Amino acid sequence: MGYLMLLVLRVVLCVHMFMMFHFACLSSHLCHSQDSSALLHFKTQFIFNTSFFEYSYAYEYEHDCPHVYPKMNTWENGTDCCSWMGVTCHSVSGHVIGLDLSCGALAGNMNPNSTLFHLTHLQTLNLAFNSFHFSPLSSQFSKLVSLTHLNLSNCQFIGEIPSQISHLSKLQSLDLSSNYNLMWKETTWKRMLQNATALREIVLDYTDMSSTSLTPNPLSNWSFPFSLVTLSLIDTEIRGYLTSHILCLPNLYELQLYENENIQVHVPKLNCSTSLSILDLSSCQFSGSQIPYSFSNLTQLTSLYLSENGFSGSIPSLLSNLPHLTHLDLSENAFTGSFPSFLSNLHHLVYLDLSGNKLSGQIPNVFDRLTNLQTLSLLHNNFQGKLPSSLFALTQLSSLDCSNNEIEGPLPDKVAFLNLTQLLLKDNLLNGTIPQWALSLKSLRYLDLSYNRFRGHISEITSYSLKFLDLCNNELQGNFPESIFHLVNLTHLCLSSDNWSGIVHFSIFSKLQNLEYLFLSGCSSLWLKSETSVNHTFSNLYALQLVSSNITGWLEFSGNFPKLDSLELYNNSLQGKVPEWIHDINLSHNKFTGTFPQCLANISSLRDLDLQMNKLHGTLPDFTFQYLTALNLNGNQFEGLLPKSLSKCSSLVDLNLGNNQFVDTFPNSLHNLSNLEILDLRGNKLYGQIANLKSENIFPSLMIYDISCNNFSGSLPKAYIQNFRAMKIVHDDVRSHMSYIQTHWSISGGTTEEYDNSMIATIKSVSLTFTKIPNAFAIIDLSENKFEGEIPDDFGELGALIGLNLSHNSLIGPIPGSLGNLTKLESLDLSSNMLTGDIPTELVNLNFLEVLNLSQNKLVGPIPKGKQFDTFSNDSYEENMGLCGLPLSIQCNNNVPLPQYPSSEAEDKFGFGWKPVAIGYACGMVLGIGLGYCVFSIGKPEWLVVLFGGKRTKRRSRGNRRRARTTLFQLFVVM
Repeated sequence: MGYLMLLVLRVVLCVHMFMMFHFACLSSHLCHSQDSSALLHFKTQFIFNTSFFEYSYAYEYEHDCPHVYPKMNTWENGTDCCSWMGVTCHSVSGHVIGLDLSCGALAGNMNPNSTLFHLTHLQTLNLAFNSFHFSPLSSQFSKLVSLTHLNLSNCQFIGEIPSQISHLSKLQSLDLSSNYNLMWKETTWKRMLQNATALREIVLDYTDMSSTSLTPNPLSNWSFPFSLVTLSLIDTEIRGYLTSHILCLPNLYELQLYENENIQVHVPKLNCSTSLSILDLSSCQFSGSQIPYSFSNLTQLTSLYLSENGFSGSIPSLLSNLPHLTHLDLSENAFTGSFPSFLSNLHHLVYLDLSGNKLSGQIPNVFDRLTNLQTLSLLHNNFQGKLPSSLFALTQLSSLDCSNNEIEGPLPDKVAFLNLTQLLLKDNLLNGTIPQWALSLKSLRYLDLSYNRFRGHISEITSYSLKFLDLCNNELQGNFPESIFHLVNLTHLCLSSDNWSGIVHFSIFSKLQNLEYLFLSGCSSLWLKSETSVNHTFSNLYALQLVSSNITGWLEFSGNFPKLDSLELYNNSLQGKVPEWIHDINLSHNKFTGTFPQCLANISSLRDLDLQMNKLHGTLPDFTFQYLTALNLNGNQFEGLLPKSLSKCSSLVDLNLGNNQFVDTFPNSLHNLSNLEILDLRGNKLYGQIANLKSENIFPSLMIYDISCNNFSGSLPKAYIQNFRAMKIVHDDVRSHMSYIQTHWSISGGTTEEYDNSMIATIKSVSLTFTKIPNAFAIIDLSENKFEGEIPDDFGELGALIGLNLSHNSLIGPIPGSLGNLTKLESLDLSSNMLTGDIPTELVNLNFLEVLNLSQNKLVGPIPKGKQFDTFSNDSYEENMGLCGLPLSIQCNNNVPLPQYPSSEAEDKFGFGWKPVAIGYACGMVLGIGLGYCVFSIGKPEWLVVLFGGKRTKRRSRGNRRRARTTLFQLFVVM
């Protein structure tokens, strides 16, 4: 009986356990009703916009979000929310404990009353890569007290991070990265570190932590939890000293502090056992010019990134003490010496980047020991000689970049590359023919051999994975290989060269339907006309360059260009009307006629327009160019008024309307264009006085101000001169670090195009065309107008000035001594005015002054001596009757009073009042007759002979003795 009862109890217990298990399984498939309702209501607050994501994120974050899908589209009322995409439920209670909507194409505001915050059982929440329309980060996130993982990266949140975020004490992982307008307060950040003691991962890249640096040395004062494994604070603007206090955290595996320029790294000693594996201190400040020796104790490092830190000297051998290194980046420093052969001892290296340094000599033949190497970048150094043979035996290599060196010789005939996807060797001295293997690697996607000396024909190309092919500026010849037109994956193709033969029909390039950039400049054999009526479509072409290709007549493109944004056809002989279907267009130096196309004026997205040196005429319409950065209409025949709407083109960097026939007053409304760097209105019919505005924000970025050859009158524009802020900033060493004024725009997929601004300027008395303009190229040219009055002292504050031209006006008074402060000045032209007084001795300090023209004024006194003044010839001073001293033939005599010029405008053109004339008339007549005979007999003094019609005695002028200095103009004209 007892046995039977025991058996029954066991059966009942089994049945009970079975029923409990059965109902538990059933409940795991039933979402809690409140959570289901909250999720459905949350869904109604957003729209799903996949195109926004593809435009904003896809190219930059394609690895983070390979697939964008509106997950909430799968959520339907009446179904179990535990089965919805992105939703995870508790197996027993049915509460939602996990929500992953990353890359979900959400777009809309995150409201504080959102039902998302009703999901109080959430443990993991991932909303990364969505658009919350710059909503503030809500304090209601603090209600999700069970959260262990929170990822809100790339969500477009803004404002201060609420202090309530520190209530999430169970957090193990926090990622708020790439919310660029999200700011931390110091108190919030400290509470976060104090309360969330279980944190293992902190990722705050590209948020604003500048206000957390109020205390001295904040990095050393922060108490990070010992559990921390990953700390990533890339570009957060934090300050302070990085010491062993952080590097020695016991569990720290990854430390990312890239692009925090105010962090100073000071690690003289490192006496701890550290598990640090990944360390990125690129773009920080190190206390010395060398890598700290203490880094040799970081023996567990696998990845070390130290780019852009200004390190100099040889690459230190201490790196050989890091045997586990797989990734080493020392790029963009100032390392000198030869290639560090000891790096070949790091057998695990997968990634090595030494680009952007000053390494030289031949690359040693040591790569046979780096059998795991996949990426090698040596670009922008001074390497010479041939590439080592062991480099071509690396079977794992996928990317090789040795561009911008002086590497010479032919490429080898055979290689062992199996997985090469990038081969970049541009701008070297490589010669011979392009070997067959370089055009037949199956995995190759990027091939750049441009700017070398390769010659001969191109063999058949069978690298069908190619997306980028650049063979421009070599010595290749023959016909375009037919196999190019089978590379259906190409997006970028550059074949510019002068040596191609045969006729190429432009329409054949339409076979490459993925092509985005096509450069065929210099190809005189290119045939643009179509022999058939077939309408070819270039579906994805964004940029087309056919510069200097001897194209005549009018473009007869046989095709459609629905996406064409940038067209460069300058230096041809094109005629006809300007096309009306391009957003960025350079048709300069052609023969286009007609008026300005009205439809171009209505394209609000137009970014660059260069129509200089054509034959366009008529008036300009009102513009609506919100994004326009460069407008160059120089050298046409436009007339009438300047469009008032130009003042609304707030992005303008370069405005060049010179050498036309505009008739108007000065466009004062342009002074608010804060980005404008070039204003060229020379050679028009502009007139009137230039108003002395009272604003303190007048042309703050302007570097080139040319209004010469017009009819402006009144005093010089003193208010403008006082407010040219950019011209007051003196740039040191501009000759060794040359950069140019450029306008930039994004064409596709984050690709940035650059446009080199050009201009025509009168420099050193010569009219020159500049195809590039250095950033430090500050010029003021107010010549050939009707300006009156004195030269303001304010010019002396424009320390960046390279050229100043005030010639051919009616200026009076002395030359300001303040001009001696313009230490960068290379050209000063004050000729053909009515300036009086002596030449200021302060001008002797202008060490770079190469051209000085003070001729045709009323200057008196001795010419200063010394430095550059000893190099100027007579031409600099001629027709100033009161000047004396070398290089003039008139010697200075301190005992003889110098001629005095009249200051009153009422005096006659001979410079004498009526009383002195009457008194001296009789005596002067007698004496003058006698002297006159002598003067014209011997021909001296010359100025008097010339004044009364005699001929000047010809003399051999002394050659200008130039000092051994390189001026900015010389550098620039050579280019």
